[in-house]
Amino acid sequence: MKVIIREKAKDAAVWAARYIADRINEKAAKTSEPFVIGLCTGSTPIETYKELSRLVKEGKVSFKNVISFNMDEYVGLPESHPESYHSFMYHNLFDYIDEPAQNIHILNGNAPDLNAECEAYEKAIRDAGGFDFFLGGIGEDGHIAFNEPFSPLTSRTRVVTLTEDTRIVNSRFFDNDMNQVPKQALSVGVATVTDAKEVMILAFGPKKARAIHDAVEGGVSHMCTVSALQNHPAGWIVCDEAAVGELRVNSYKYFKAVEAAEKL
Repeated sequence: MKVIIREKAKDAAVWAARYIADRINEKAAKTSEPFVIGLCTGSTPIETYKELSRLVKEGKVSFKNVISFNMDEYVGLPESHPESYHSFMYHNLFDYIDEPAQNIHILNGNAPDLNAECEAYEKAIRDAGGFDFFLGGIGEDGHIAFNEPFSPLTSRTRVVTLTEDTRIVNSRFFDNDMNQVPKQALSVGVATVTDAKEVMILAFGPKKARAIHDAVEGGVSHMCTVSALQNHPAGWIVCDEAAVGELRVNSYKYFKAVEAAEKL
């Protein structure tokens, strides 16, 4: 695991976007096979998506041969709802890049058979060749996607029940009314994410500091599902200074030294 630290969240977000663009371009230079990426939602990736959109507009990267899979979607929320993850992704990224519509995959939280929808999603990922890259965020309790604490680290795409804490945090998108937040969601599993060749987790702000501490310095545990990244051969956590506030000083110095030595 590598931890990239920038003073401000926006600087970290821009760094992440440029790294992703470089990876897309590197694969395009070697093969005609598509670049398969997992994408997240929430407030954390917005600046990264803005930078990716800018890079596409300037011709510095193209999503024409990119296949994307989003990590989750609420159950029972209409796709047209402003807080559905379908709406989020088009509003913040897909409307501004050149990814073909047929390459965009988002779970259907209104499918007549939710379990079948999850199984089909896993199959679609496999049929696409598996993830080259997965971009994720981290919850305040250390969850990745909607893999709440105590989710199996071997989990795959499935129906999940959201904890009260998660619904309270997400209520800021629903007029601060937790009762408007769906109680269930469809989510890729921890193993779905960690099967990717590279995984990058974004974490900004002091509210993520405890989760980053547990993910980096704690043990691998289903209590903090993002800690599974410790066993990944190409795992990244990209943070601002506020998000690493609970790391030990020596850990902080180590990651900064590695970054400086590798000129990341």
